Amino acid sequence: MTSSQALSQKVVIIGAGIVGTNLADELVSRGWNNITVVDQGPLEMPGGSTSHAPGLVFQTNASKTMTLFAKYTVEKLLGLAKDGENCFNQVGGLEVATTPSRYEDLKRKLGYAQSWGVEARLVDAAECKRIYPFLNEEIVLGGLHIPSDGLALAARCVQLLIERTREAGVVYRGSTPVTGIERSGGRVTGVETPDGVIPADIVVSCAGFWGVEVGAMVGMSIPLLPLAHQYVKTGPVPALKGRNELPNGAGLPILRHQDRDLYYREHGERYGIGSYAHRPMPVVAADLGLTPKHVDEHSMPSRLDFTPEDFAPSWEDSKEILPALREAEIEDGFNGIFSFTPDGGPIVGQHRDLDGFYVAEAVWVTHSAGVARAVAELLTDGRSQIDLGECDVARFEDVQLSRAYVSETSQQNFVEIYDVLHPLQPKESPRNLRVSPFNARHRELGAYFLEGAGWERPYWFESNAHLLDELPAEWQPAPRDAWSAQYSSPIAAAEAWKTRTAVAMYDMTPLKRLEVSGPGAVTLLQRLTTGDVSKKPGAVTYCLLLDEHGGIRSDITVARLDEETFQVGANGNIDLAYFTREARRQRAEDPAQWAQVRDITGGTCCIGLWGPLAREVVSAISDDDFTNDGLRYFRAKHATIGGVPVTVMRLSYVGELGWEIYTSADNGQRLWDVLWAAGQPHGIIAAGRAAFSALRLEKGYRSWGTDMTTEHDPFEAGLSFAVKLSKDDFVGKAALEGFSEDGSPRRLRCLTVDDGRSMVLGKEPVFYKDEPVGYVTSAAYGYTVGKPIAYAYLPSHVAEGDAVEIAYFGSRIRATVTPEPLYDPEMKRLRG
Repeated sequence: MTSSQALSQKVVIIGAGIVGTNLADELVSRGWNNITVVDQGPLEMPGGSTSHAPGLVFQTNASKTMTLFAKYTVEKLLGLAKDGENCFNQVGGLEVATTPSRYEDLKRKLGYAQSWGVEARLVDAAECKRIYPFLNEEIVLGGLHIPSDGLALAARCVQLLIERTREAGVVYRGSTPVTGIERSGGRVTGVETPDGVIPADIVVSCAGFWGVEVGAMVGMSIPLLPLAHQYVKTGPVPALKGRNELPNGAGLPILRHQDRDLYYREHGERYGIGSYAHRPMPVVAADLGLTPKHVDEHSMPSRLDFTPEDFAPSWEDSKEILPALREAEIEDGFNGIFSFTPDGGPIVGQHRDLDGFYVAEAVWVTHSAGVARAVAELLTDGRSQIDLGECDVARFEDVQLSRAYVSETSQQNFVEIYDVLHPLQPKESPRNLRVSPFNARHRELGAYFLEGAGWERPYWFESNAHLLDELPAEWQPAPRDAWSAQYSSPIAAAEAWKTRTAVAMYDMTPLKRLEVSGPGAVTLLQRLTTGDVSKKPGAVTYCLLLDEHGGIRSDITVARLDEETFQVGANGNIDLAYFTREARRQRAEDPAQWAQVRDITGGTCCIGLWGPLAREVVSAISDDDFTNDGLRYFRAKHATIGGVPVTVMRLSYVGELGWEIYTSADNGQRLWDVLWAAGQPHGIIAAGRAAFSALRLEKGYRSWGTDMTTEHDPFEAGLSFAVKLSKDDFVGKAALEGFSEDGSPRRLRCLTVDDGRSMVLGKEPVFYKDEPVGYVTSAAYGYTVGKPIAYAYLPSHVAEGDAVEIAYFGSRIRATVTPEPLYDPEMKRLRG
């Protein structure tokens, strides 16, 4: 598409709230102006979540993506002004702790702020009192102060954006419900309204909690749940009298009292109080009916009647933390609707099967301008400068799209929104949604399961506890602090030891597997990947998927099983959606080059059989040749093991001799049993994900989503070996011209902890010469090397051998930049 064709694209945005109007503005700033924004409510106050939003913007988040969205929202709203008044009151933010666990968590949040570039400081109780004079200092232990936080004037922002974009030619149609989406030939062609069809080449649904209904118009499951959230305004508070000139003015920082699920802001002489402390109150948006033509502050679809009995405990907690409230009463309250999702992230991206249809839903005011910019970049540049993996609408598995799953998990996220959660903490319910064929055997062996993408994943096995008595001294793990010890076990050390010295079985079934087949399969994979996958059947290729700017979309393995059939080891449904879209477009351009993309994960299973004695196990139950000559490294073949037909790939992400062994799900338990029986003379064990993660880092293998994202190119990620620039054109190749590892301004580096015992978990800031210069991507205790390992992106001038420090709960852990990989750099173990 030429630039003139792109600029002439007819865009319809559904929703004139703070996301939709920001998106229109971001597109206008990029030269697009053939834009129509429709909303079922009146433009002066559409009646969605934006219309009642209290506007708090706390930027610091465990997610880098969400933090960067919030930072941009602050930046943009500060610059959006009229008559000398902008749309952001930068009063700062203060999060206070009234419990020791919360105070420790604030130290962790300070680390996030330092990692993502947000100015913040930890303050004691006295300083909290100075910053916020109305606090009850007796119950406050300390706080986190972020000076750049503040209050978004959401309604004013929307009106100024409408005014500005109208001048640029954007058409707004208020009180115009959307009744359908017109499409033809796999593309959107228009948006249906009672007044007729609005032609469109691109439709973006920014409908907020109505997004479920809009998605249903195109057969798209939008996994969000509208939930009511309580907000009250007090009557005049004597202590606030005369502090603010405007009725909704504020001078004090926004305050979060997360130990009681509460937040506070000033409204002139009144307080606004928001509470998550009540029971979840789900809503079905379709039951709210059409938005009336008249909407005001007290009458809008997103504002439900207040339930005072739910707020009563929060009112008592509020009078305790802010004694000044004892002289006031609740004057007004409502239960305001906004969106929650199964994992707490926004829903952003395009329809897998309908070109031109995009969504930007479940976006709070806090992240609104950031998300809008990201979507505008997707439309105009083909990628967002901020990685969207955590927000991509395609990230959910099918089982996670059921209404029951969305409802339960979204309500749980509401309940836990201010809780102190460990990064490995699993859902308690729903569980056992997806289990591998080996699950029964795992349970017999005492597996400790954590959950991911609906799968039950064993992290270690209690049946291996006795091995701790045999563990050599050099393999004994260091004691962990209380935080890093959660969801951890020393048994993982024994499982790592057995993998390195004998043989272990790993359940690799949750790895996403795609089958790409047909006469256009080679063409598709050659075009999308950085590797040469046109080799003869039996070849396995590790390669990358890049975007047009050279950012890493994913890393995959591609096994050519026959002339027209490939098995792809992918990272999740985002990869599936990408391959599906590209295959459809390829077929449209040349029907002879059709390729079918199928998710075969659920119908298959995989055992990773790894360790120096792996050959002894297999040779006892297979007549096939598993020697080096029979199956070389990064090769695949069909075989029979113990009577079970399998596909075997000589790959190993733990750095030991062995194979990924695939079979159909119905044969899975039998495969486990025959390998288990054959391995008994060789000391075989079942091993879990905890040992796997540690062994992976010792070998220096990257994990997509942490060690690399679309924000990183292959050279800075240390993956240039996976890029075959000599190959004919592939997506992202042109962007890499002139790139090199030596020329990269930053590099992913291996760090080892100097004291040999202090653990980190990931996302902690890394300091060089007392300045924050990067953050930890992945971390684990290296059982083979006897010390903790962390990987981090650091400026290129930080070299191997240099000393750095990792901030962990307010303390500094000394570490050294170390050559990688730490284990078997000559690859003798893998190729032996």
